[in-house]
Amino acid sequence: MAKSVSPDAISTLLANPSPESSSDLPEIVVQVLDLKQSGNRYMFTASDGKMKLRAILPSNMYSEVLSGNIQNLGLIRILDYTLNDIPNKSEKYLIVTKCESVSPALQMEIKSEQSGIVLKPKEEVAVKSEAAAGIVLKPKQEVVAKSAAQIVHEQHGNVAPAARMAMTRRVRPLVSLNPYQGNWTIKVSVTSKGNMRTYKNARGEGCVFNVELTDEDGTQIQATMFNDAARKFYDKFVLGKVYYISKGTLKVANKQFKTVQNDYEMTLNENSEVEEVANEASFVPETKFNFVPIDQLGPHVNKTDLVDVIGVVQNVSSTMSIRRKSNNESIPKRDITIADETKKTVVVSLWNELATNIGQELLDIADKSPVVAIKSLRVGDFQGVSLSAISKSAVLINPVIPEAKKLRSWYDVEGKDAAMASVGSGSSPSSNSASRSVYSDRVSISHITTNPSLGNDKPAFFSIRGYISSIRPDQAMWYRACKTCNKKVTESVGAGYWCEGCQKNDDQCNLRYIMVVRVSDASGESLVSVFNEEAEKIVGCSADELDNLRSQDGEDNPYQLKLKQATWVPHLLRVSVTQNEYNNEKRQRITARAVVPVDFAAESRILLEDISKMRVLQ
Repeated sequence: MAKSVSPDAISTLLANPSPESSSDLPEIVVQVLDLKQSGNRYMFTASDGKMKLRAILPSNMYSEVLSGNIQNLGLIRILDYTLNDIPNKSEKYLIVTKCESVSPALQMEIKSEQSGIVLKPKEEVAVKSEAAAGIVLKPKQEVVAKSAAQIVHEQHGNVAPAARMAMTRRVRPLVSLNPYQGNWTIKVSVTSKGNMRTYKNARGEGCVFNVELTDEDGTQIQATMFNDAARKFYDKFVLGKVYYISKGTLKVANKQFKTVQNDYEMTLNENSEVEEVANEASFVPETKFNFVPIDQLGPHVNKTDLVDVIGVVQNVSSTMSIRRKSNNESIPKRDITIADETKKTVVVSLWNELATNIGQELLDIADKSPVVAIKSLRVGDFQGVSLSAISKSAVLINPVIPEAKKLRSWYDVEGKDAAMASVGSGSSPSSNSASRSVYSDRVSISHITTNPSLGNDKPAFFSIRGYISSIRPDQAMWYRACKTCNKKVTESVGAGYWCEGCQKNDDQCNLRYIMVVRVSDASGESLVSVFNEEAEKIVGCSADELDNLRSQDGEDNPYQLKLKQATWVPHLLRVSVTQNEYNNEKRQRITARAVVPVDFAAESRILLEDISKMRVLQ
């Protein structure tokens, strides 16, 4: 059946940016152009033949594209949507929250000069014969005798290239491939496609991109293409389509960079053969998560392995522009804070299109505390523990999985009123992981202070046992913090406090410690920066409580007395050592990451072990 776009559909959308009810909308049918993946969702250009509008299909429409219901050059009927502004631009973009497929891919793009022309799907081929009166006789065809070999040869030559490849070579499953095989052909679906990246090394500049391929058995392999091959195949590989591939090479996978569970990785060069298999549904493996609870992210810090997390969104920042050191290029970044049933929070940094698209969608619904499941994140040591998205990371908003349902039930009943703490701010004394951390990498303070190069390339982590020898009472002990995101707030012109991160004004704020203490042991002493949770364990009260003591008068100043009581108490501290530049001079910065009371039984065991080692050496 012939289909076409709705006249002036884009004008209708722009005139009604936020419809109150989908029932009030006229029929809006647009053509999908430039359909491409962005994270776990798709971006496209909506066209009515006259005007165009940038648009986004949300994550819940992901399967519609992969199944082929929504295709590039196809038609969709928009049932519900919202229009948002593009930051720093006068344009708007369309978020399609509900739609349905009207037609598969048309033969070409509908344009204004073709008004009145109705295009039909490629699959619909109408064979029309010219009207003729009577019977038309054709000349008798000469019959040429052909051998069986000739007939087979002609049939073989007339088939499509992809089918010809299947006829001449045996299709092998991915699990059977190894670097020592000769000719092989695989039939795979593209289940992930990375962005084209540029690089520079001693041999010059180049470009590279990779795809993740999946066969019918669900086995996956990563294929990488460089330079000429990357430019040749980048547009050819389309997410969700099926291909025959041959003339590639295999090698043992580099564990540091591999993204799928396979002992080998594939490289395709400019001589490799890649042919699309027409009219075949892709093999879409079920997305499998291996969630790591937020309070158990510590062992993964600065490791090469990637983690999956699920949490309730607590805060979404505005978009920031970060300048790369390598090429001075500015890239967008957005931080989201999530929490889970461990009552711990962690900051996840989204970059590039994840920051501008997914991040904007999360910002729009942040007040509803959506659940997000994020696959393939790197764990860093910023603020103790932090997460960062990479090019293959996928963010699912309110996914329909058992873990999300369980987390939502917990948050609605208990979590929304629970006190949350940052996972990087330290651990409780009873935590096994905390105990292990403060008893590992034990050094003296002099070991840190006499090695000025520590922390030069990357943060170094140690554990020390020492006493808080002094706390300056006249220092800036705290800062005013937002009650939602804990970022610094400023006093509003009228009343209340303004948070730049949350973009809102609040009547009240919290005080959070940001102080410096002097820590001493038998070998020496050093200044250590301490933040809120660790400082509360040292001082014994919150910053708000200490501020109340500071305002009290009397001969025995309760503020000074409280700080004095906190000194000469032994603590076990897990610290990070970094290099900061001040007045063109590099200085060590020691920061407390965890503070734990001394367990004298455990300390005695450590001393006995050290004595045993000394006896062996003698």
